[in-house]
Amino acid sequence: MNRVPNQSNIVRMAARGDGVTADGRFVAGAVPGDTIMPDGSINPGPHHIAPACRHYGHCGGCQLQHVSDAAIADFARDRILQSLAHAGITPAHVFPTHISPAHSRRRAAMRATRRGGQVRIGFNAQGAHELVDMAECPVLHPRLFALVGPLRKLLGPHLAERSAIGITMTLTDQGVDLLLANLQAHSLPVIEGLTAFAAEQQLARLSIEGPLGVETLVAAAEPCVTMGGVAVPVPPAAFLQASADGEAALVAAVLSITQGAQPLVDLFAGAGTFSFPLARHAPVHAVDGAGPAIRALDAAARRHQCAITTEHRDLFRKPLTVPELNRFAAAVTDPPRAGAAAQTEMLSLSAIPTIAAVSCNPATFARDAERLTASGFTLHRLWPVAQFRWSTHTELVAEFRR
Repeated sequence: MNRVPNQSNIVRMAARGDGVTADGRFVAGAVPGDTIMPDGSINPGPHHIAPACRHYGHCGGCQLQHVSDAAIADFARDRILQSLAHAGITPAHVFPTHISPAHSRRRAAMRATRRGGQVRIGFNAQGAHELVDMAECPVLHPRLFALVGPLRKLLGPHLAERSAIGITMTLTDQGVDLLLANLQAHSLPVIEGLTAFAAEQQLARLSIEGPLGVETLVAAAEPCVTMGGVAVPVPPAAFLQASADGEAALVAAVLSITQGAQPLVDLFAGAGTFSFPLARHAPVHAVDGAGPAIRALDAAARRHQCAITTEHRDLFRKPLTVPELNRFAAAVTDPPRAGAAAQTEMLSLSAIPTIAAVSCNPATFARDAERLTASGFTLHRLWPVAQFRWSTHTELVAEFRR
């Protein structure tokens, strides 16, 4: 085959999803295997597929709908490995990337606005503050998307031109937990309307967030999420893994790393994503700085007589110390995107032999991994997880031992 002069091949993808040529040029919308023609057009390769949603390219929620699952798996893995390579770290074994299926997202935060008299509900446009009015969403669980139309009707009368109402939806075992922010609900007619809406849509709970905090208006049932066989009550808009499928992949990896070790410490434990599955095999001490989450974990652990103790503690300002850590046979860490620099320092100085590190940010993970390996840990196994379907967001579980 004759090569057209000046054409270029896409060899990899950048962190934000752009295709990158062999000579380092970034090409938006290109995929590894594509060819960039002399006029700048993209000749699609075998991994360039038709997007699943009409909003693709406009909505900022998905960047990779034009990318095959095989290429998404490579992208997620390579993002992690490249960050580690910059720190001089190579895992001994890397598992295939786990990709969560379509329609599996169980929590979402979006906005409702009024523009030109029209009520819009959706996510921000890519690279802009403009809102994309959602007509479909192959990412959201169908029970969440089913609320979009009814919410347009409910919120329309409460929206002035260019005003906005925040919408947070979480699918729990009892139904959808709905939190509305910046909605004035002081009058009896408004409260009655919201109550009727909650009943019509069979919501588990409907809450309002204002200047004084969160107020629950309707609680048909206590919203819970099952973790390790335990029903854990979740506060309004509580952090959960984005999908039950992705959570299961992360939990399976953590259980594999900690198998046979006890007692365990779960750092940045949240409401117990890992604590409850771990407690089926070993005593767990769960620590987190988010008061509502750790209180929910503690209440569920007491109710079900789980082998879990809890501690409300800001691990950024006051990480567990070396003597405190030395009581445990293994540690699980699941910090937010900023990573866990202070807590990692203490772990590196401790006698703990095993760490299961969960991360949602390859860059801060590599920083923390560098500190651990410098103190004698080895990165044995790595599990890439792409639970934010069609997103550049990548998560992982890593096994450190010494």
